[in-house]
Amino acid sequence: MTSRSIGDPPWTPQMAARERTLPDSWPRLSKFVLSACAASVAELVTFPLDLTKTRLQIQGEAALKQGGEAGLAGPYRGMVRTAVGIVQEEGLLKLWQGATPAVYRHIVYSGVRMVAYEQIRDSPSGKGDSDIFPLWKSVVGGMTAGAIGQFFASPTDLVKVQMQMEGKRRLEGKPPRVRGVYHAFVTILSKGGIRGLWAGWVPNVQRAALVNMGDLTTYDTVKHFLLRNTNLKDNSICHSISSICSGLVAATLGTPADVIKTRIMNQPRDKHGRGILYKSSTDCFIQAVRGEGFLSLYKGFVPTWMRMAPWSLVFWLTYEQIRRIVGVSSF
Repeated sequence: MTSRSIGDPPWTPQMAARERTLPDSWPRLSKFVLSACAASVAELVTFPLDLTKTRLQIQGEAALKQGGEAGLAGPYRGMVRTAVGIVQEEGLLKLWQGATPAVYRHIVYSGVRMVAYEQIRDSPSGKGDSDIFPLWKSVVGGMTAGAIGQFFASPTDLVKVQMQMEGKRRLEGKPPRVRGVYHAFVTILSKGGIRGLWAGWVPNVQRAALVNMGDLTTYDTVKHFLLRNTNLKDNSICHSISSICSGLVAATLGTPADVIKTRIMNQPRDKHGRGILYKSSTDCFIQAVRGEGFLSLYKGFVPTWMRMAPWSLVFWLTYEQIRRIVGVSSF
């Protein structure tokens, strides 16, 4: 506690609360840990919707039909029937298949993106002498933070996608590709080397940049707009409204890149680790639009949005509350 002398104003609980903050020597580490914890909670709560979305995005893949596997098109149609089909054919717990690497991913991804965005926002070139972070800077900051976080987390995302598709492969009579997180990493390394762990990283990073332009930028902008222009306080109501807006914008911007990312990551590979179905994210985009139409880029949009909305809500409410409890200023 700061030393006080005669003549200082009376000590108040508010003044005490301001001094009960985390040490200045490790604010970035503390925010990384807090955001990773909040993201892990949100990921586990909403993961079944992510699995459903992934199955929908692979379903009806034009490249598979060209490869002579049209007869293996999935039996599911729509979000509800896909989820029900997974439970009936694979079991209830299979809705969380791939949850472990998903949590690992968010520990890295959310930790890095949140710290990076705040660092950009609070830097001298961010707000500067003003308390307002301009919208265009918020867009650039959100996209940059998302891209950096996703690049580092891309290997865990690759493992997550492949594990999510194992149940479908078994139903189609195909041999399993992976038997767990460790086996998945070893298999990918043995086939493609270190570079193989970053298969699909380009559309992955593109998606993350778009999603975070929707998530971080929208949440930050809406929250501070409400605080400046309405009677709302910095509380759960304000956080909820901001997170609902961020989830909708993030889903709308990120779904096309998410479809391409999922297909590139899930495609079979040759002995050199090269994709068999798609040469690049651009090739995947062209094949999807030509073979299935433009709306194929929005396959899984409903579960994506239905997942991002509660994900954003759970994450931001948890994150803001944890920050308040441990004495870190509001986001």
